[in-house]
Amino acid sequence: MKPQEIEKEIEKFLLKVQKPGRYVGGEFNSIYKDSSAIQTRIALAFPDIYDLGVPNLGIAIFYDLLNKLPNVWAERVYLPWEDMEKEMRERNIPLYTLESKTPVNQMDILGITIPYESLYTNVLNLLDLSGLSVFAAERSEEDPLVIAGGHSTYNPEPMSAFIDAFVIGEGEEVFPEIVTVYQLWKKQALPKSELLYWLSKVEGVYVPLFYQTTYNGDGTVSAINPVNDSFPKRIKKRILPILPPPPDHFVVPSIDVVQNRIAIEIMRGCSRGCRFCQAGFVTRPVRERPAEQILESIDSALSSTGYEEIALLSLSSSDYTQIQTLVDALQNRYGKRKLNISLPSLRIDTVSVNILEKLKGSRFSGFTLAPEAASEKMKKTINKPITEEQLLETAEMIYSHGWQTIKLYFMIGLPGETDEDVLAICDLCLKVIRIGRKYLGKRSQLNIGIATLVPKPHTPFQWWKADEPENIARKQDLLKKGLSTPGIKITWSDPDTTMFEAWCSRGDRRMGAVIHRAWQLGAKFDAWQDHFNKEAWLQAFSENGLDPDFYVHRERSKNEVFPWDHIDTGVTKHTLRKEFENGLEGVLRPDCRTGCYGCGINQAFRLVQPKAGEQKWFCPILNFSAERELTE
Repeated sequence: MKPQEIEKEIEKFLLKVQKPGRYVGGEFNSIYKDSSAIQTRIALAFPDIYDLGVPNLGIAIFYDLLNKLPNVWAERVYLPWEDMEKEMRERNIPLYTLESKTPVNQMDILGITIPYESLYTNVLNLLDLSGLSVFAAERSEEDPLVIAGGHSTYNPEPMSAFIDAFVIGEGEEVFPEIVTVYQLWKKQALPKSELLYWLSKVEGVYVPLFYQTTYNGDGTVSAINPVNDSFPKRIKKRILPILPPPPDHFVVPSIDVVQNRIAIEIMRGCSRGCRFCQAGFVTRPVRERPAEQILESIDSALSSTGYEEIALLSLSSSDYTQIQTLVDALQNRYGKRKLNISLPSLRIDTVSVNILEKLKGSRFSGFTLAPEAASEKMKKTINKPITEEQLLETAEMIYSHGWQTIKLYFMIGLPGETDEDVLAICDLCLKVIRIGRKYLGKRSQLNIGIATLVPKPHTPFQWWKADEPENIARKQDLLKKGLSTPGIKITWSDPDTTMFEAWCSRGDRRMGAVIHRAWQLGAKFDAWQDHFNKEAWLQAFSENGLDPDFYVHRERSKNEVFPWDHIDTGVTKHTLRKEFENGLEGVLRPDCRTGCYGCGINQAFRLVQPKAGEQKWFCPILNFSAERELTE
């Protein structure tokens, strides 16, 4: 179907579906190019609805980056909601790009970001709606190259049957290199197998076709090996030594979306070493953007969008060494505009009075803090040594300055956890809300998010097992009863969706058949609680002769081979195992910035002293600012 035909066809029914603005394109700041002058056309896909996809920072980064290349046109693709999908399937309308209405199956490259595992079936639905086979092996030479990246692809094996190539690590350098390889291959009119072979030589690219998994008699992985010696045994994460300037070109959505704002990443990586946190381990080392570069991007984005909210993103915003300078500058420049400044991921032990005072002049809505655990035993288990006194002092600081709302995040299902550890969360939260009432009376609000541990790949807890659903429900009941107090609102994760996230994130290649069958049985939008179809997933496991408990409720032996062991994030497995043992023994580890324990990330770098004025990053080994000199 041609773009003009798609536009004409959707006009017939568009007003019948919810939020037609999701499907028409034409947003302010959308990028349009002359397709006849373009060498490579790319569809950037977020496998969920427009409302969630537009604010995604990864899509925004690559939309800005790739469209700066003169011979490339990157367009956006999101999944339609169910009413629109029904109309499209009945009328044989393929999934299309928003900018030009070109069918996705006519593009050169389809790049899919998969930040979390609950999008797996959506990826299959996206491929199917695009008129493509969901299986990579069944797609033709003329079909687009399908690549994927994002945090959930640090274990690419469950999705390996569906994706041609995965980007492991940070894509700002890799994606343009993939485009260059694709262009060279296309000029020579070689088979697609040659393209995949060339891509396998790009650092940070994993082509599952060239790897095979063998299993032991008990179902555990025996080995993941390349099919021959021309391929690396381990795929090294691609690491940017210096972060490029953040995007200053943001598409302004035509409807209200979940986060209408300018999102600027001020720092990447985290040195704290929380043992449950996959992002903290896979994004090492810590690299900061200069404050002036951030301010320039904000200036440009504000003037080109009209947004009134700025989100300063990182895993640990108050660990950013220039945070005070940045907040001061924002207040000096924009204080009179009363912008809404969002500063998530504040550390309880580093929040300062000065930052609070500066933010007071903005439309700052509230503070989110993540103690994660309340008892001293659990704090040592997860390596988060924040005292109760520090949290209460911070809460008093916030409430006494007039802010009405604090949000606290906690986690249950941790190794060695008892009911006493769970009830300690209640005791701590009640102390916090009493402080709020002291200063604000009934206007004070405490929102509590209770997550359940999913032991993720590439973390110290990857050897641990997920808690049983009945235990999770019982602990949640303890919290509900203990926190049934005015001014406190609790949200928690459903035990069934926790199990789903665990078996998907910890799966091997055999999970691909389960994912495919679950999708055939109607599973999609699994991240939406009212759409999660547990029965479909359990049937898919049963039909494929697999037990979900094997992936979820089994503690791993010390020397077990994991399905993701061939993916090298830079942090050694020995380090992760030592951290797991430290957690069980209640041994704390220092922040990398104050004490190094040789995690291995330095092996990815050749260190040189930076020149004056150059961007800095923090070396976890040598504990000084440095930059990597790129090597061939």
